[in-house]
Amino acid sequence: MNTSISASWGRYINAIPPQSGEAALAPISSFVDGQCIYSFGERADQVYQVEFGAVRVYRLAANGRRQILAFHFGGNWFGLQSRDRHSSNAEAIGVTGVRCISLQEEPLFRPALFSAALDNVSAAQEHQLVIGRQSAIERVAAFLLEMSERSGYSRRFELSMSRVDVADYLALTVETVSRSLTKLKHRGFIELHGARGIELVGYRALQNLCL
Repeated sequence: MNTSISASWGRYINAIPPQSGEAALAPISSFVDGQCIYSFGERADQVYQVEFGAVRVYRLAANGRRQILAFHFGGNWFGLQSRDRHSSNAEAIGVTGVRCISLQEEPLFRPALFSAALDNVSAAQEHQLVIGRQSAIERVAAFLLEMSERSGYSRRFELSMSRVDVADYLALTVETVSRSLTKLKHRGFIELHGARGIELVGYRALQNLCL
């Protein structure tokens, strides 16, 4: 398996609708902002579904720099590993509720997990294409389009994560993310509403920028 895909294996999403089947029977564990859900090296004997809030999955490089591999929102599943130990860390963003499902129950979910794994491969490849772009403004534009898609293709939405999180997801500095957002605003592609509100007023222009 490609290293970048294996590293992002937790990014399988929308495989099972929220509160469906056996998952709805699992209790909800609540986490506060920044609280650890699982850590690198812990046994990977559960899978997780976001009930509300958001989750970031990340790794720490040898130099201590954080690389966010994925964001997960309500209904998304995460935490499936190709080995028996977690190769990443997962933390809550804001107040977050998560259902935990033991992998001993995996046969109940096998078809959905297979579908999720295929979706994950595609998502991981797309993320690599985004951070492989030479232009920072293209990376930020692609990220905004991704967030729009994941919010039901809404043209106006609130980002769950901070700009620091966005920077670590796109392999940029937070200053570069802020400058890129300002440039997109000045070009008439977006409007900024407060610290995290985004409105895509030039949706097609953003898409063309990412071609």
